[in-house]
Amino acid sequence: MPATTTAPSAGTTAGKTSRKRGRRLRLFVLVLVLALVAGVAYGAYWGVSTVRASFPQTTGTLKVPGLTGQVEVKRDDYGVPQIYADSDADLFMAQGYVQAQDRFYEMDVRRHMTSGRLSEMFGSGQVDTDAFLRTLGWRKVAQQEYDTKLSPATKKYLQAYSAGVNAYLKGKDGKDISVEYAALNLTNDYKPEAWSPVDSVAWLKAMAWDLRGNMQDEIDRSLMTSRLSPQQIKDLYPAYPTATHRPIVDEGSYSKASGKFDPNRAASASDGTSNTAQGALQGMQSQLGALSDTLDKIPSLLGPNGSGIGSNSWVVSGQYTTTGMPLLANDPHLAPMMPSLWYQMGLHCRTVSSKCTYDVAGYTFSGMPGVVIGHNQDVSWGFTNLGADVTDLYLEKISGSNYLYDNQEKPLATREEVIKVAGGASKTITIRETNNGPLVSDRDDELGKVGQKAPVNSAAPDRGTGYAVALKWTALEPGKSMDAVFELNRASDFKSFRAAAKDFEVPSQNLIYADTKGNIGYQAPGRIPMRADGVDGTMPAPGWDPKYTWKKNYVPFEALPYEYNPKRGFIVTANQAVIDEKKYPYLLTKDWGYGTRSQRINDLIESKIKGGGKISTEDMQKMQMDNSSEIAALLTPALLKIDVSDPSVREAQKLLEGWDYTQENDSAAAAYFNSVWRNVLKLAFGNKLPKELRPKGECLYVTPPAGTGPVDDPDKKVWECGERDGDSAQPDGGDRWFEVVRKIFNDQNNSWWKAPATRLDKATTTRDQLLARAMKDARWELTAKLGKDTTTWSWGRLHQLMLKNQTLGKEGPGVLQYMLNRGPWNLGGGEAAVDATGWNAASGDYGVTWVPSMRMVVNLKDFDKSKWINLTGASGHAYSAHYSDQTEKWAKGELLDWSFTGKAVAGSTVDTLKLTP
Repeated sequence: MPATTTAPSAGTTAGKTSRKRGRRLRLFVLVLVLALVAGVAYGAYWGVSTVRASFPQTTGTLKVPGLTGQVEVKRDDYGVPQIYADSDADLFMAQGYVQAQDRFYEMDVRRHMTSGRLSEMFGSGQVDTDAFLRTLGWRKVAQQEYDTKLSPATKKYLQAYSAGVNAYLKGKDGKDISVEYAALNLTNDYKPEAWSPVDSVAWLKAMAWDLRGNMQDEIDRSLMTSRLSPQQIKDLYPAYPTATHRPIVDEGSYSKASGKFDPNRAASASDGTSNTAQGALQGMQSQLGALSDTLDKIPSLLGPNGSGIGSNSWVVSGQYTTTGMPLLANDPHLAPMMPSLWYQMGLHCRTVSSKCTYDVAGYTFSGMPGVVIGHNQDVSWGFTNLGADVTDLYLEKISGSNYLYDNQEKPLATREEVIKVAGGASKTITIRETNNGPLVSDRDDELGKVGQKAPVNSAAPDRGTGYAVALKWTALEPGKSMDAVFELNRASDFKSFRAAAKDFEVPSQNLIYADTKGNIGYQAPGRIPMRADGVDGTMPAPGWDPKYTWKKNYVPFEALPYEYNPKRGFIVTANQAVIDEKKYPYLLTKDWGYGTRSQRINDLIESKIKGGGKISTEDMQKMQMDNSSEIAALLTPALLKIDVSDPSVREAQKLLEGWDYTQENDSAAAAYFNSVWRNVLKLAFGNKLPKELRPKGECLYVTPPAGTGPVDDPDKKVWECGERDGDSAQPDGGDRWFEVVRKIFNDQNNSWWKAPATRLDKATTTRDQLLARAMKDARWELTAKLGKDTTTWSWGRLHQLMLKNQTLGKEGPGVLQYMLNRGPWNLGGGEAAVDATGWNAASGDYGVTWVPSMRMVVNLKDFDKSKWINLTGASGHAYSAHYSDQTEKWAKGELLDWSFTGKAVAGSTVDTLKLTP
């Protein structure tokens, strides 16, 4: 039977004030909505009831069949819920119910994505995406995990969570759940279905996909071979700068007993491909480009992979803090979306016992029980992406229903799946797999021709109609990461924290730690493959050669780096190298982030300590908002020395005089510098890359490689346009490009500084000539974008954040986009700054592509003095008072108070909802 209600109880004065404010806001926007949509002919009339129908009840009493005792849901002035129960099952059932109240549409879209069923909601335009996701098999693997890997306790929690979601859904039509369903029902008869435990498990596959490591770099390096020499490609992927950018672990440990340490091992891993593989790679650029285009179409829930998803976390020991106990900060950098990926929540057992074991709060994922990042009564933890290389692309020789491996024909594993399409006929696809994984090339006509024209040497199998492409990925094997979530939530010391980390197999993350006894620590977990000596996973490998097959065992957990109470008194992780590869026996990746953010955080902490100061919560907050530009500090002195004759360009150049390299949103200097930087990259590198890496719409005359163009005369050029989505085009301007430029910057005559003449510009042959040309181009670019008067320029006018609903807010009618989206906000920060509001320099658009998706600072002395903020708000309902009520404060770098103890939560509560059996 549907849940029933009783009259709401009287609230506090603060609660009444908050609700009055919320009612006034809703009244205003409802009138606006009516004015906007009343005349729109979608076949139905949207009224006040349509918009309000889905708003959740947050006060009074609701009967929820399946509970064994009463549960209280206490919400603060921002709608953030704290749940109190007397058993684990009731706690997680209530979590499912409450998350469904606020975010079910988001949950539903996410589970349709992870199972390759978007076409059921949105029609035929999603069939290709569904086919690719079915090929990867996220849902299939999640089912295997649930059936064979997860502990009985975890399964019970997942079942309880699902029961809570379904208790909320029972008896509700789509319009009763969210306004998006009301819109969908105008075009198809989609009805939400019941939630299942596997829907929750599958979310971890989407998370792992977006954090999969260097797959895009592997494709890009391969594509570069059509234009660039091996040395040039090496120039664009320089070694990690260990001497200037400290790795995470320099005092820590790992078990050497599990592997014989060869200090030359890292050096022996060169380009990762044999002559056979190199031969197969030649001529497959357009096919790999097609794969890259396919990847761009996959919904990216966490962020654009081309820029490299980043995050910051650090922890400072009590010996250097004002509280005398550790402070821990974390801000994951993910795609901006509406609502935010994160959902803040507290899960509290009224009395912690064997029956009810949780007292934890932090950031959760809607659709998944437990807390992902946060703290319990004893410890706190944070995540950043480790970036381990856990994917490899393999070229496969296919003959009919077989593939070649070790000179033998092996049968392809196949399965058929049916994709249902809203408003159209279903489509049946066949998925084929080799020992290296699913054939992703089957999902694209161009990919089906991989290697068709590739010249290969005699050691490679005859190409016939071409080579297929398979994907090997650790997340396609069942694991126990969901167990790890609950183990982290219950951890009480570093030993139990490491035990939980051991089960966090995918995605591989940097885990930082602090506890109420004053200890700090770090652990690198994850299922990381071991490859043969000389193989580094940086280029597609020949699937027919056993040498390139992953070894049976992964890097042992005991051999993964960790630190515990290092002498320096702090630990910083920001996607930099985990450890100096010359001191470590295993290959984790060749494609680290380059440590710009991490080194800046290290420097800020050390400067405070060496100055004799103590670090406070406010200091941690200020560090999170640090927006200084490392590349500006390198380039600006040289830019100021260039003799500029054009008075308009000189006017712009003067903006850089006295600039301190910070990127505030009102800074004209930051606007001009970032435009100069973009044009430096374009002239020096971007115009020399193949079309598959350059952004769509960017066209230029190029000399085609011999045998690939309409003419083979190197003196004749062809008009060629870029093909890459702007968010993943190159050069993206991240800190890999900082390092590329730094290494050649003092070489005035380096060949990268050469740029051909155009109708308006002379050819450049030196660094300063190219810088001068970039300064001129930037001046006229910003004149077009911001106006001729440089006094009106500001970085924030270029660098804007738009928050978009990830479905109808992107593809729906304009009126729906107006209703569901929010913004813009003019932001400071920038690419590779600690305040990492990322943008892609290749795209020509300075808009924000990824952001600190939340920020938190945990005070281990007094949890109630911790601080947090979300990118948007608790609610996924477009006209809720809590849809975007945290965004303005987030944009200003402010943090909210974070109540944890019962007394503090009671003091901040404005709405109380009682759930009863």
